Amino acid sequence: MSVELKPNCNQALELGKYACEFMRSASPSESVQERTKLFHTDSVLCGISAVALCANAPVILREEALEYPNAHGVPFFGSTVKVAPEKAIVANSSAVREWDSNGTNFGFRKELGFIAGEFGHNDFYPVAIAAAQMKGLDGAAALRGMMLSDEIRGRLAEVFSLKTYKIDHVVHGAIASAATWGAMMGATPEQIESAIGMVVAHYIPWRAIRAGKQLSDSKGASAAISTEV
Repeated sequence: MSVELKPNCNQALELGKYACEFMRSASPSESVQERTKLFHTDSVLCGISAVALCANAPVILREEALEYPNAHGVPFFGSTVKVAPEKAIVANSSAVREWDSNGTNFGFRKELGFIAGEFGHNDFYPVAIAAAQMKGLDGAAALRGMMLSDEIRGRLAEVFSLKTYKIDHVVHGAIASAATWGAMMGATPEQIESAIGMVVAHYIPWRAIRAGKQLSDSKGASAAISTEV
């Protein structure tokens, strides 16, 4: 499934259309699906490890999640209690990223001249998992959501270098998360357009999060916090 977003188009709306169509009919190759499964396994094992060893940020965010019980919500790692989905997502994403050990990829396709080289990680899969749980979707749909998130995040990383503007790299993942969540939850392209617009207008984290000599645990939770937005 190949779509080109023109520089003069409404790219937020086009991403919304792409996301909805991807969830309806995309059929990525078997190799892509298998690689995504490996990435997901990697991220889950990293997350469970952080939870088991009581890493600070995941512990705090898990405790916060328990303050938002929701019978129609979703659980987080190591718990059967259903909470507000955004709280489960931020807790799980934080755990996944805590050790800084799960996969990293760089946006670079020299043959097309896409050499921005922004990087990112597969911290955002809890978004697709939570959406699938909320909507009662099967594993195949959850996997498709994870691939959609990676596709949007990865393509943005090829063409726009956030670090050049001192912006934290998690923004691409935040945009991908808004599109993926919306498409999986049944939002229209126009609703996804609005969601992306809200993310970009109201949530731009700066690289000060991870630069300097005095860093807090919010550094490791940057991607997670972006999903909650």
